Amino acid sequence: MLDKKPGDAESHRAQRPPVTMDFEKDAQAFSRYWAEGLAALDRMPAKPGRSADEQTAAETVLAAGRRARMRFLERHAPEVYRNITDNHTRFLRVHALLDAARQLVPGLVPGAALVEQEMSRLQKDKDGHEIDQGIFLNHVVGDVAAGTHFCHAALLPTQEAKSLLPKLMAEGRVDLEGASVERKGAMSIVEMQNPRFLNAEDDSNVDTIEIAVDLALLDPETEMCILRGGFVEHRKYTGQRTFGTGINLTKLYNGDVTCLWYVKREWGFINKIYRGLADPEISPNEITGETLEKPWVAQVDNFAIGGSCQILLVCDYIVAADNAYMTLPARKEGIIPGFANMRLWRFIGDRLARQGIQSDRRFDCDSPEGRQICDEIVPHDRTDEMAEAVVERFLNSGAVSAAANRRAMRIGQEDLELYRRYLAYYCKAQAECHFSPQLISNLEKFWDAQNRRI
Repeated sequence: MLDKKPGDAESHRAQRPPVTMDFEKDAQAFSRYWAEGLAALDRMPAKPGRSADEQTAAETVLAAGRRARMRFLERHAPEVYRNITDNHTRFLRVHALLDAARQLVPGLVPGAALVEQEMSRLQKDKDGHEIDQGIFLNHVVGDVAAGTHFCHAALLPTQEAKSLLPKLMAEGRVDLEGASVERKGAMSIVEMQNPRFLNAEDDSNVDTIEIAVDLALLDPETEMCILRGGFVEHRKYTGQRTFGTGINLTKLYNGDVTCLWYVKREWGFINKIYRGLADPEISPNEITGETLEKPWVAQVDNFAIGGSCQILLVCDYIVAADNAYMTLPARKEGIIPGFANMRLWRFIGDRLARQGIQSDRRFDCDSPEGRQICDEIVPHDRTDEMAEAVVERFLNSGAVSAAANRRAMRIGQEDLELYRRYLAYYCKAQAECHFSPQLISNLEKFWDAQNRRI
């Protein structure tokens, strides 16, 4: 029996099954191996109560399990995905995909109960079982056929949006918990709303923002979209909008942000703003140009911090207040700033992009560097007016070629294949960052997270 001592954990690591060409045989052998490792962890105290030897043993078991998953998936990821999707005939959203993978190969990814148990703990007190989700997605998305199918699934409109479309058509507005969408003439206005936290993002609003984006794209009566932040409650910004502060760092520190949140926002609403909506029967690649997409105008009030700044990089036109600024404080957060590493340099060049991501450089919207990202700078009390005026200007001059031109630019800058390869790496690397000791250290040092309350 595997015990709590480092020596026993090392023995467990050495007993990893070999990988063969037989999927069924390997699935059974590796599932037994992962079950043994989880059983050993269950016999130990939770992470805060472990002795030094117990923690060393736990880390050895966890690392051995992750290495085993990588070896198994290097050989069998395409077959796992084919099994789950009935040979690429079923499109699954990410949670359903992971649940199906767990049922097909027990232990390959953590079950809902294990993830829920981890979510009840502070971030620093977790064992990081969600890293196994990142490892799985890394190998699935990294396979050309499986990854392309996965990216196709990402661009399909949600069932929730399709069910709410009649309401939008009848009433011209849909209010959700964390977002809203409104039709105004030929424009759709999507508003991100988390007023208590300066429109920060977390698991409470990632799905509803995606639904709102879907509805804006599905509305047959509109031709362009505006994306903006709602009014916030903070005493410093009473009666004002903010575009957003990115990830809710207080919730992150307290363990209330799932690892899948990062994937869901990039795979979901940000991807759809950039690429539009796909059809189940037609490939979403840019070459055939079959996605349903509209130009997006972003309205930046006060600031676009972190993840909020990342969103700007997929919008077609940016109207910003003259007092607004943008930052990507990834170094201070200890995470990867979404797809900004691949996109920001296209706006401001490699050197400035590295300074923004690696050295916390702030970009004031009304500055030479800021104007390389933002298109229109206006007084802070005129952003609503100007964003809508920009849409009217586009529509009056004819926006017929807008979708064709934005697709053409994507082919040259970031086609679906480049996106897929970056996403494959991001799924694993961001999961590892999410559970790194450096993240906790950074949040305590730069955010004073231990003294903030949710």
